[in-house]
Amino acid sequence: MWTISKLTFKEMISKKIFLITIIMTFVFLALYGTAIYFAAKESANAAGAIQGTEAILMQKFFASQLLGVGLYFSSFITALLAILSSVSAISGEVASHQIDTWLMRPISRAQFVLGKFIGLVILMMVYAGSLFFGIVLLHQGIGGEWMALDFQPMQLIKAVSVFVIQPFVLIAFGILLSTRMTTLNAGIVCIILYGASFIGGFIEQLGAVIDKANLVNIGIVTSLIFPVDSMYRKMTVFLFETSDNPLSIAQGGMFTSISSPSNVMVWYAVLYGVIGVVVSIYIFKKRDV
Repeated sequence: MWTISKLTFKEMISKKIFLITIIMTFVFLALYGTAIYFAAKESANAAGAIQGTEAILMQKFFASQLLGVGLYFSSFITALLAILSSVSAISGEVASHQIDTWLMRPISRAQFVLGKFIGLVILMMVYAGSLFFGIVLLHQGIGGEWMALDFQPMQLIKAVSVFVIQPFVLIAFGILLSTRMTTLNAGIVCIILYGASFIGGFIEQLGAVIDKANLVNIGIVTSLIFPVDSMYRKMTVFLFETSDNPLSIAQGGMFTSISSPSNVMVWYAVLYGVIGVVVSIYIFKKRDV
């Protein structure tokens, strides 16, 4: 199992899609850092004539908005890479008939699936965590006095711990689909559900703003079906400490959470991923390859 994990890890790193993703990630970080630099400069100039509480509120608003944008698109990039890497984990091996070579060796199908899952999860969780801290460090460092936000170490630890659950869930679900579908079909299903998850999250936040329980319930149901957006929302709650805060929109803007997911939802997402892997093993054992 660990051999397969190592080979999966190395194979993923050697793929062009991963190299392109790393290059584009650096481009994204460079553009984000440039935007932060000029935004901080312009904000400092605009706030020169404003004094007291109003200046502080404006600084907090723009700073949290820009950090929220960076983390939102970081989540999007991580999710796409997790989906693209996982939906071909099993189906790609079957289509290329490389699975025959693997199954001739003294390894079980359960070990094969677990090896693929562990290798991809380790890689993607490291990538997600690195991207998270990259965005935060750029924001805090380049932004200077006018963009810096006061984060405690425990805030960052809690936030990144939830942030990396997103690729965990996506990879587990992608491998599950990969055991029964072609790579293309599995990718389409994953991307549609991922999009539906974020739409449901925005509907839930809108329902919380206008106090419409039906809209909130739609978002909750969507989170139960595919708990990816709820992990992003929970991350913003930990990072911006917006739970039960009536000024959360001003603090984190449209990329934060007013209707805060409970701690139970975090454990639900982890259990969701574990069940996805267990079901993947069961299906793959029954599949005739």
